Amino acid sequence: MGEQVFMPKVQAEDMQNLNKICLTLQKGTFKSDINVDFKVGQCLALWGPSGSGKTTLLRAIAGLEKAQSGFISIGGEVWHDSSKFINLPTCKRSLGFVFQEASIFSHMNVKDNLEYAVRRNKNKLTPIFWENIVELLDMQRLMHKFSAQLSGGERQRVAIARALLTSPKMLLLDEPLSAVDVHKKDEVLPWLEKIRQELSISMVYVTHSLDEVTRLADSVVVLNEGVIVNRGSVLEVAYSAQTPFHTQGEAQGVLVEGTVAHVDNKWHLIELVFVGGSVWIKDQGFKVGQALRVQINASDVSIATQPPIQTSIQNIISGEINQITQQNHPAECLISVNCRGTVFLSKITARAVKQLELKPGLPVWIQVKSVALLK
Repeated sequence: MGEQVFMPKVQAEDMQNLNKICLTLQKGTFKSDINVDFKVGQCLALWGPSGSGKTTLLRAIAGLEKAQSGFISIGGEVWHDSSKFINLPTCKRSLGFVFQEASIFSHMNVKDNLEYAVRRNKNKLTPIFWENIVELLDMQRLMHKFSAQLSGGERQRVAIARALLTSPKMLLLDEPLSAVDVHKKDEVLPWLEKIRQELSISMVYVTHSLDEVTRLADSVVVLNEGVIVNRGSVLEVAYSAQTPFHTQGEAQGVLVEGTVAHVDNKWHLIELVFVGGSVWIKDQGFKVGQALRVQINASDVSIATQPPIQTSIQNIISGEINQITQQNHPAECLISVNCRGTVFLSKITARAVKQLELKPGLPVWIQVKSVALLK
């Protein structure tokens, strides 16, 4: 047996509301020590480059990969505890696994695939639960189709529905959209969002895509060569200029969580208020008090050293420069601006930094040209 993993004392009632994963993994020369926890009903994203250990960790949680030592407790249900020689086989772990390629039976139609999952369910499934999953993922119109008659996005939806019909305590997803055509991703992502919002099921989601992370995850673990290099809430990780997120072209931006404070029916806009300011975005039937998450890309944020006047840009927020980072291309700089507790990123030219004499500690005004709604 490998070395025992020290587990801090946790109250039994707390364990019921917590997923705890603490594993030491070794494959050849690759070694990984992981210790993470997140609340039951939340989505934990594993993000990082290829070979960082994301899929190995996911398979270890499922019991498909042997851990040298560790402890896994999902909502108070212990799946693995090397100190007590507990290591449940995969078939006894209450989980659903969705792979990169939709793994559905090609010789069965959709209805038979879903009924197969029901037969594997150790719990007696109520008709209402079946109906809820079928309705949630819009399966009814697909029931009599076979795999060859489905699009990649539809096959993945069937795989997700089949996993959910086993009533798992945890849903494990290994880059479920990586094999889906780029134009079909938008067909599947909203269904995953609905699952997250309406079923409150614990999820561990492996992905290379920052867009998927920001739309689905409550917390993020960033892995590199088996080591956790960053962790925290989506907002905390996105705000960190040291995270690998900011080395990716798609990732240069921040997430902002706020609350709808005002609906302007005349101009079809809403005011989203957050710590440190507010932004106006297009109304999509939102209600006052509704919580929203938005993404603001660094390329959509400009900087002024005086309060802008006579400008078409509606979202202007005052702040102070935190940090100026030279980008890979010598013409570009990434500016981190703290707006009374909310951090924004702005990508501007090195020439502009020089001309405006920008430096850390300087009071500035950011102009937000575009806001992308995430949920």
